[in-house]
Order: sequence, then C-alpha cells, then structure tokens
Amino acid sequence: MSASQKPLLIKRYASRRLYNTESSDYVTLEDIAGFIRAGREVQIIDLKSGDDLTRQYLLQIIAEHESRGENVLPLDVLTDLVRSYTAQAQSVVPEFLSMSFDMLRQGPNKIAEQMTAINPMMAQMSKMPGFEAMQRQQQQFMESIMSGWPTPGAEPASSEAENPAAEENAEDLSEIRKQLAALESKLSKLGR
Repeated sequence: MSASQKPLLIKRYASRRLYNTESSDYVTLEDIAGFIRAGREVQIIDLKSGDDLTRQYLLQIIAEHESRGENVLPLDVLTDLVRSYTAQAQSVVPEFLSMSFDMLRQGPNKIAEQMTAINPMMAQMSKMPGFEAMQRQQQQFMESIMSGWPTPGAEPASSEAENPAAEENAEDLSEIRKQLAALESKLSKLGR
C-alpha cells in the first residue's frame, strides 16, 4: 500500500496537540480538514490510551464549519439526524446516508439507477416513525445539491463571457463537491 493510500496518522498528545507523523509537525483541525478535502484519509489516535479519536475530531470539524455559517447540512436534515439516534433508526440511517453520498459522488446519471436498487431498504425504512419527514428532507437536500449540476446533453444557459459569475459559481460548486465528499467519508465512518 502506498503512502497516499494509507491513512495519515495523527497522534494526539496529552496536551491535546495534534501531531502529523508523516511531516513531523503539529497540525490544527483546519489542517486536517485540508488533508481530507485533498482526498486523504486520516486516523487520529490518542498517544497515551491508543483510542481512535477520528470520529470525534471529524464531527468537531463539521461543527466548526457549520457554526461559521458554512452550512452544508440544512437544519431539517440535522434535526432528522438527531432523531435517528434511536435503536430502530440506527440500523438503516447510516446505510441510507452512505448510499445517498455514493450516488452524489457517482454523478447525476447514476441517481435514478441507484434509487431503484434501494427499494427493499426503503420498504424497511418506511416503517420507521418520522420516515416521511426524513424522506422529504433527503429529497430537498438532493435537489439543492443537484440544482447546480449540469444535465447531460443540455446546452449551457450562457457562456462564461456572458455571465461573469459563472466561473465563481463553478468554483463554489467544486468546493461544495469536495465538502460533500469529505462529509460522506465522515458519515460513512459514523456507520462503522
């Protein structure tokens, strides 16, 4: 396994400082978020106890971004996530979220194909209390994410020369995609 495929090992010292074992220097949460956005997996270990703290730190990174107004998760989705911490919902929600983010990564062309594949899981989930609300929120979330993606075969509305904000929008969309990829990675680890 090459160095880029192995998770970047970060050790947390008793002083709570985070140490990058590859570069032999201390890093911040923002540095770790940058590694993840660049496509790198990370593993954060407590040096003294050996406990894996990765989930705790990834959730902290998400919370910090959300508190700074970099909202990726709508309030209704966050509310539904809190509601999902019941014994009944815990069994299906991580799989549902993982599949949703897998579809986003694969692009809009695969979404219809994937939705038919999850019908058996949807039947099981539909028996959960609050499923309809969660399904509505999922649909709204997917629509908001997909609204900026081009439709295959469709002509662009205007060229970048005609629309000076197009380049900025493309950069924003690229950043959102990176954040979604990082978030999916974090959410899939939550399900493990």
